[in-house]
Amino acid sequence: MKKKIWIAGHKGMVGSSLVREFEKTNYKILTIDKKKLDLKNQTKVEKWVKKNKPDVIIIAAAKVGGIKHNSTYPANFIYDNLTISTNIIHSAYKNKIQKLVNLGSACIYPKLCKQPIKEEYLLTGELEKTNEAYAIAKIASLKTCEYFNKQLGTKFYSLQPTNLYGENDNFDLNSSHVIPALINKFHKAKINNKKSVEIWGSGKATREFMHVDDLAEAIFFLSNKNLNHNVLNIGTGEEISIKNLAKKINKISN
Repeated sequence: MKKKIWIAGHKGMVGSSLVREFEKTNYKILTIDKKKLDLKNQTKVEKWVKKNKPDVIIIAAAKVGGIKHNSTYPANFIYDNLTISTNIIHSAYKNKIQKLVNLGSACIYPKLCKQPIKEEYLLTGELEKTNEAYAIAKIASLKTCEYFNKQLGTKFYSLQPTNLYGENDNFDLNSSHVIPALINKFHKAKINNKKSVEIWGSGKATREFMHVDDLAEAIFFLSNKNLNHNVLNIGTGEEISIKNLAKKINKISN
C-alpha cells in the first residue's frame, strides 16, 4: 500500500513544488484547499487528520511576506503562523502520525548571526525587527516539535531553508520577497522605458538564495531518513550581495 503524505499549503510556492516532487514518487499525495479546511480551526484540523490518517505531514502552509508586509501586519503574522503550526503538530501527535516535517525560515536566527549560520546559533541574539513576529512564530513551532519529541517520543523535524525563489512566487511589490520584487521592478522599468529602478538599502547586505525545487528535492531525500537532529538547515552555501543580485537581474531583463 502506498504511503500517504499530506502537503499542507499545497498551492503556495513551496507546497506546489513539493507536490511536483512527490508526484514522481510512490507516495499518495493528500491536499485540501484552505477554503475547505481552515488550518486555524483546531477542531476541524484534528477531524481531517483523524479521517485521512497520513503517514507523513509536511507543514508548508504559512502566512508569508516581505519586509513591508511583515512590518505592517505583525499581529496577523504571529497569530496565523502560531495557530496553523500548533494545530497541525498537535493533531499529528493525537493521531499517531509517523513523521512530520515542519518548515521554518532563515529569519529565525539572530540579525547579527555568525556566518555561516549553524543550527546551534538559534536564540543567541536579537532578531531582525522587520520580521520579528514571523520569526517568533516559526521559532515556537520549531520548539513545539522539539519538546514533543523529547517528552512524547514523536518524530517531528524542523527544516530551515534559506531564502527561496522560483515558480509560483509572489511578485506583489507590497508583500513579495527580494528576488520577485526586483524582477517585478526591472520588468516594469523595461516595459515602461524607465531609465532607473529604486532598490531599498545600501546594496551591501548579502543573502543566500535557493531555488524552491532544490528545497523540495532535499525534503524528499530527508523524508526517507531518521534524522538525529530536531533542526536542520537547508541551503546552498553561496551568498550574493543585493547590489550584485540587482545587477544580475538588470542584465537578464536587459
